[in-house]
Amino acid sequence: MQQLFSILAVTFPIFALMLGGFVATRRKLLPVEAIPGLSAYIVSFALPAMLFRLSVATPLADMMDLSMILLYLTCGAVLSALTIVLSRKQGMTMKDAAFGALVSVYPNAGFMGIPLLIALLGENGVRVTLVTILLVDCFVTTSVCLSVAQMQVGRDEKRDFGKLLGTLGRTLRGAFSNPLSWPIVAGLLFGSLGIEMPAPFHETITMLADSASPVALFTVGAIFARNAVNERKSHRALADYVPIALIKLFLHPLLVFSAGYWFEALGGHLDARTLSAVMLVAALPSAANTSMVAERFGADSGRIARIVMTSTTLSFFSFTGLVWFMGIQLPIR
Repeated sequence: MQQLFSILAVTFPIFALMLGGFVATRRKLLPVEAIPGLSAYIVSFALPAMLFRLSVATPLADMMDLSMILLYLTCGAVLSALTIVLSRKQGMTMKDAAFGALVSVYPNAGFMGIPLLIALLGENGVRVTLVTILLVDCFVTTSVCLSVAQMQVGRDEKRDFGKLLGTLGRTLRGAFSNPLSWPIVAGLLFGSLGIEMPAPFHETITMLADSASPVALFTVGAIFARNAVNERKSHRALADYVPIALIKLFLHPLLVFSAGYWFEALGGHLDARTLSAVMLVAALPSAANTSMVAERFGADSGRIARIVMTSTTLSFFSFTGLVWFMGIQLPIR
């Protein structure tokens, strides 16, 4: 029981901040009009600073953990294919099916994963895993799912492989323009070259980085409140979004664990701490920004928002339960 309370001491504040943003918005203490401004601050200033600080201390050579990358990508590919098949059987378009796949495998590693995993496993134990997964999701997972989302091929149309490659190329260019990818790359380069930031710049980055998690979590709660109001009149069947949320929270980490077990059985090597970190990342709820991306691409953003909200709400219990079940010993702080 003492271990459970120790875990709650880590997980509860994360969800309490999101609840605070939700309540503040529903009670109109935080104007809905302020949400875009908060989001811009997070995406353009605070989160890049936090990612830079995290990656600058990560040796570039450690990023080439091919075993971890292969494990994570394989599990993501299997779940994406499964989700697309299930969505298509429900009569959804390829675009909506692809975004369902994205939201089923894209964890909220930036806003929630960084503070949670650092508190649970220590920064030295998860830094490489977090930075690697953030880059993989940014450049590979997102690019592939968005490319599939744009493959709107009718029954009488010819499938053109060249068009698919062109779509993938455009999506990759979009990934390179992602404001969250470059701070990671810059941090890795600064760290590998041994470049030290002047003290004034270092302190500025530190202050911005320290504000990233609390402001981001509060804003995520505000976004959920706004989406809940917008979706109030929408009578969606639970089957449209609950199964995808459950896939994200339960099947994703289970698949990572199973794949890691078989990887070891086949003679591969994956550090136990790394496997635990990847499992915990996989157990995180869906990334909050996927609904905004879905809206920009003309997909059913309301459905994606429901999946994100459902997975985030349930993750308080599922994530806490998984950490307790794994018997993770919290680092001394």
